[in-house]
Amino acid sequence: MTDEFSDLAELMREEQQLTAGLAEADPDAHLRRRRRRRLALVITAIVLVAILGSAGGYVAWALNAPLPAPAATSQQPGSPAPGPAVTLALPTAASAISVSGADAYLGPGASGIWATSGTNDAVPMASISKLITVLVILDARPLADANDPGPTITFSKADHDLYDKYYVMGATIAAMPTGSSMSERDALAMLLLPSASNYAEAVSTWAFGSQGAFVAAARRWIAANGLTGTTLVEPTGMSARNTSTPTDLIALARLAAANPTVAALAATPSMVVPGAGTITNTNDLLGVDGITGLKTGNLGDGAYNLLYTASMDVGIGDRLAVTGVLLGGMSRPSVDNAVRAELGSIRDGFHHVPVASHGQQVGGYETPWGSTAKIVIAQEASILTWSDTPITVTMQTTTPKRYADDEVVGSITWTAGPNTTTIPLVIEGSIEQPDDWWRLTNPGELG
Repeated sequence: MTDEFSDLAELMREEQQLTAGLAEADPDAHLRRRRRRRLALVITAIVLVAILGSAGGYVAWALNAPLPAPAATSQQPGSPAPGPAVTLALPTAASAISVSGADAYLGPGASGIWATSGTNDAVPMASISKLITVLVILDARPLADANDPGPTITFSKADHDLYDKYYVMGATIAAMPTGSSMSERDALAMLLLPSASNYAEAVSTWAFGSQGAFVAAARRWIAANGLTGTTLVEPTGMSARNTSTPTDLIALARLAAANPTVAALAATPSMVVPGAGTITNTNDLLGVDGITGLKTGNLGDGAYNLLYTASMDVGIGDRLAVTGVLLGGMSRPSVDNAVRAELGSIRDGFHHVPVASHGQQVGGYETPWGSTAKIVIAQEASILTWSDTPITVTMQTTTPKRYADDEVVGSITWTAGPNTTTIPLVIEGSIEQPDDWWRLTNPGELG
């Protein structure tokens, strides 16, 4: 503006000189000339003031005008690859398994009969028969709870003679002196833990008065509970005519596990029984891989059976309740190994699949003045799945308020079956303000 003021001063000097010359030559022309010059000077001054005021207004506007919002871009990640497919380790022998507590993962039929191997033909139950015997006895002579000893049973000479009877048959037996006595609960423990066959006949006769009455009651109980593939002709399982199918035995296991006395005794590795001493459970898998019961069986012909229950923690919250049966195994160790392998394959089928890494970029922001920031996943993420369950992903973003580092701007969610994992999206970096020069030189970008 210095040049404009210099020009105005020079004009005023010229006006003074010209005015002096005209005043001497023509006084009237001098006055007219003077008025025109004065008007020109006033107009020039007004224009200069307007120019100066306009420049100052632009600067103020440019330095304070709203900035355009940063341009946002985002790209939802694709669905992660599912976990490896799991092959259930089913035994080669006849078997069935039911899994409760994971239908949403394993399918709606898992809590029924989830998987089977071999045939569902009726085969000898062996000592699994004693589970039916105990449940039929408790149906007639119930105990109040798992700790109720119940009435006292006094064994007769006929009961004592059963020791020799079953000894000759090669069955498992336990001492039962004439005149000795035992609580009902302890007597049932003798059936279930060491699987004493002489106790199975003696206690069932005590409960029903005769073996004929017991067998009739057992058949009514079997029919009432819908075990259409099951036959029982005596209380011990020594007869090969005591038969059942894998699916019937799963139903039997549920009935046994629901009875407090049977469930407690079947889960007991060993106990002291007055008059009998320490007795040990024939189920050597108790406490292994979550196994809680129920009953072994062996006819002595090389065929081994196991009806079992297990409680498994696979990381989904509630524990899984597993019920299974294996019939006709070649040996006790082979049965144990097959059951453990099957349970292990179920446990291994639940696994965590990585779905995102910490700081993984899924979008960003950019401004006309060159400031940028990223949209990233806030933390490493994985999702618990069963086998090769497909994994889907959804992402939502929101408009930031501050465009500042660590500001949450949305979320990303992965879903696999019933399970979901949600992680926040955050800004990495910050959007910086432009400098004054950019504002003054880019009026078209301002609001």
